[in-house]
Amino acid sequence: MNLTHTLYLEANPSFRTVPGDDYLTSGIKLCESFPELGAELGKRADIKVVIFGSTVDLGAVLEFAAYHRVHRPSVGVVLVREVIDLATLQEALRAGVREVVPAGDHSALVAACQRTADLANAITTISPSVITSNEPSNAKIVTVFAGKGGCGKSVVATNLAVALAANGARRVCLIDLDLQFGDVGIMLQMAPERSIADAIPMVGRLDTDGVRSLLTHYRAGVDTLLAPTTPAEGDQVTREVITELLGVARTMFDYIVVDTPSFFSYQVLSALDVTDWYVPIVVPDLPTLKSVRLTLDMFDMLQYPREKVRTLLNRSDSQVGLSHGDVEQAIGTEIHIRMPSSRDVPVSVNKGMPLVIDHPVHPVSVAIRNLADLIAGVAPVEAAPVPRRRRGLLSRKG
Repeated sequence: MNLTHTLYLEANPSFRTVPGDDYLTSGIKLCESFPELGAELGKRADIKVVIFGSTVDLGAVLEFAAYHRVHRPSVGVVLVREVIDLATLQEALRAGVREVVPAGDHSALVAACQRTADLANAITTISPSVITSNEPSNAKIVTVFAGKGGCGKSVVATNLAVALAANGARRVCLIDLDLQFGDVGIMLQMAPERSIADAIPMVGRLDTDGVRSLLTHYRAGVDTLLAPTTPAEGDQVTREVITELLGVARTMFDYIVVDTPSFFSYQVLSALDVTDWYVPIVVPDLPTLKSVRLTLDMFDMLQYPREKVRTLLNRSDSQVGLSHGDVEQAIGTEIHIRMPSSRDVPVSVNKGMPLVIDHPVHPVSVAIRNLADLIAGVAPVEAAPVPRRRRGLLSRKG
């Protein structure tokens, strides 16, 4: 078999669960990290098979497979495991892994790669569109907003940033614009040395090197720009600081995800004014529905286009006497993504690990990835029409 269209990732290259030199000289490219793997995939449109050795974290493999199943289905994932149990096999297949083979079974691995390559050839021909370009970026800005606290806004923002990055396939900046009480840093368990407040002395001469000096790296493809550590520092960040920061950051990233406080400030408005996708977070209770309706009315008044709104209904499975149709009528727009309730969400927050990393096939993770796909221009893998009702709960007279 010709393996020139195969990449192989092992977290510990000295411990190879894929055969050694005799196979590598046949064309397998060995990668030692997800960023290296992402770079190879970006440069080469001919890749049909990616093998993950047994030392690679299973959660990261599942996230990779789930993303590429939709965005680049011509790439098939083959997973090598020392022990293959039923739970692992089920999770792998749900995420889109094509083959799971036991470590040390070289003939089974070759056969799995052959089947995967044959399927890739049947799915699509090689497309040059995946080749990366050297042209400057013009990042799409995604602002996550909720007019009321406790809606899960920061959970959505952090998970969305990771989902959009897709293990380093894209460059994403997550900005915490809750300047007084930002939670992104603590949710990702990062101890930043710098924050947005450090941009204040650079206003008027901010460049890419200046922005880069403010970033706190999180993982492959994801950098963060964190809120100040004290409310007093946050008070000093002006609208001009945010406008300049976003303008420069747009040239450095593919996507910018902005987490916001639950009120309109001048700084938030400066982000909203240049936003490409607006993501209001809704939960099914009347006070929140009212705040969302008022938020969308404000968007209309500011002439933000409704076609750029992607509404996420959190706790969509809550039995509180409001149907999804009731929610749509109350807020005056359709629901694009439904995210169910789960005890795993607060557990992931307390662990400092976004659920899309820790459990990529979790229903909450699937909802977040569907949102990322909508923003990236790919139809969600699980999208269903929402039933509509004739009469609104919060409609105005006249």
